Amino acid sequence: MDTLSMDTPTALTYGFLLLTAVPGLTTVELQPHTAEAFDGYVRLAETRIDKQAHGGSFLWVDEAPDRRTRVRSGEAIARPTAGTGDIDIPDGSIHDWTGAVFIPGATLAKTLAFAQDYDSHKNIYKPEIQDSRLVKRAGNDFQIYLRLLKKQVITVVLNTNHDVRYFPLDAFRCYSQSHSTRIAEVDNPGNADEREMQPGNDHGFLWRLNSYWRFEQRDGGVYVECEAISLTRSVPAGLGWLVNPIVRTLPRDSLENSLRTLRAAVAGNVR
Repeated sequence: MDTLSMDTPTALTYGFLLLTAVPGLTTVELQPHTAEAFDGYVRLAETRIDKQAHGGSFLWVDEAPDRRTRVRSGEAIARPTAGTGDIDIPDGSIHDWTGAVFIPGATLAKTLAFAQDYDSHKNIYKPEIQDSRLVKRAGNDFQIYLRLLKKQVITVVLNTNHDVRYFPLDAFRCYSQSHSTRIAEVDNPGNADEREMQPGNDHGFLWRLNSYWRFEQRDGGVYVECEAISLTRSVPAGLGWLVNPIVRTLPRDSLENSLRTLRAAVAGNVR
């Protein structure tokens, strides 16, 4: 994940001083029509994802030989799912990116064990995941908490909750769906007076986050793919230099880093 150039408390304080000092970067409210547009986009995307999981090409890398070649050579790749990956909607933006990685020597069981060990994600994915825990599990259904740090020009900290469900298909393939159920931006993080801002009434750097994972064991290892669909504020006029790196660049970078980190963690424990 991103490496901080200073100790974390100092970086967080500096980032939020910068955030609050920028003229015009006020809090914004998630509008009902913006949430409805995101939900409509997700319904169409999940119909497509479900068809992909149960018929046709299971893996995204199989749709283009160059993708499979690159991940087999050790790369973690991420590309827009369609177009530029950024879809402007009224009072918001949707970001839809897909990425992939290949873990040589791994098995599906070992890869899923790492993916589902949510209590350890704070150690595996640090510093982007500052804290993590499994809240509840019932079979293949998980409720999890993640405290996220997003750093790109400025620093943003978010307390988030997610519902995750895994769908085993056979001995070699599995997919999952994760939906954020609560995202709260943290004001003054790391200090005694830190507080959560009202979800949906904040700076709008992340209002929704869904992720759709696919795992397939073959070719002497495991392919791992993720499509991440997120909702953020629109970019304020004149502040693109500040907001664009967070809402447009970070989704791609975070996806690549997450895949790369998972590959390293699993590969380091392959016996």
